[in-house]
Amino acid sequence: MNLKRLAVYCGSAPGSDERFADAARATGNALGAHGIDLVYGGGRLGLMGIVADTVIAAGGKSYGVIPEALVGLEVAHTGLTELHKVAGMHERKAKMTELADGFLCLPGGIGTLDELFEAWSWNALGYHAKPFCLVNVDGFWDGLTGFLDHVSSSGFLSPARRGQLLVADTPDEAIKLLDAAARHASQAMVW
Repeated sequence: MNLKRLAVYCGSAPGSDERFADAARATGNALGAHGIDLVYGGGRLGLMGIVADTVIAAGGKSYGVIPEALVGLEVAHTGLTELHKVAGMHERKAKMTELADGFLCLPGGIGTLDELFEAWSWNALGYHAKPFCLVNVDGFWDGLTGFLDHVSSSGFLSPARRGQLLVADTPDEAIKLLDAAARHASQAMVW
């Protein structure tokens, strides 16, 4: 695998369906099985905490990046390989992008969407060439992908750019898609 570390974006809440927590555990297990380290938001709650706990239980490395304000609210995970404390959300996203080779997105809310779209925007602007993939747990992302198809057909998102957002049904499939995309990106950069 070209991927050594994956940033996982997901909810700080567990969500309303046990399948979301199951997908978070499956993500942690898949990272462990592929020998990939976790980079994530550094929290101990919700899907974030489940992914981190699963990676740790499997003997993997977990790197959290959390704003100081959230550390003060006692939501930081204290059992990580490393916990990077940063000033705010902008620094958090920049540090996660720096540490990761790609991005995997589980169900989540506005913070998850913010992280995903910023990673995608930075890719579009040439700040990085790292791939990103949604794990479509029980159709969770269907509304978003349908809307993005609409944005593309309306002329605001090129088909090539739209095609960058990979979608998988399982975390294992997402890791394989991300690895293939990372390999392709690294080969495209060779002169």
